[in-house]
Amino acid sequence: HSDMRQTMGCAAVAALSLLVSGHALAAADASHGEEVYQSCQDCHSLDTNDLGPRHRGVVGRKAGALTDYSYSPALRNSGLTWTEETLDKWLTDPQKLVPGSKMFFHLDAAKDRADVIEYLKEQAR
Repeated sequence: HSDMRQTMGCAAVAALSLLVSGHALAAADASHGEEVYQSCQDCHSLDTNDLGPRHRGVVGRKAGALTDYSYSPALRNSGLTWTEETLDKWLTDPQKLVPGSKMFFHLDAAKDRADVIEYLKEQAR
């Protein structure tokens, strides 16, 4: 019986951790990401450099790689490539990921970050 209780206890802990971290298991929602992305449009757009660089094709691109945008030396020399993981860290706290970068805006909600990243992935072309 102790083996059964231990198995059930592990299952309960696993179920609880799924509920707590459910955002990581839910499929990212690009349509919600598009809505959240509107808050980025004070500085960015998909196809035009503005205060920030354009975003179309950002997933998979080397950070600081656009030749027609003036990046901070910190970002240009960061050696990062924009993956889902690095974009999530960037959107969580750009200054922590790349101290000295120009961007200070961040998205607090993990779900919002995942959805924006999904939207950007869908807007690759």
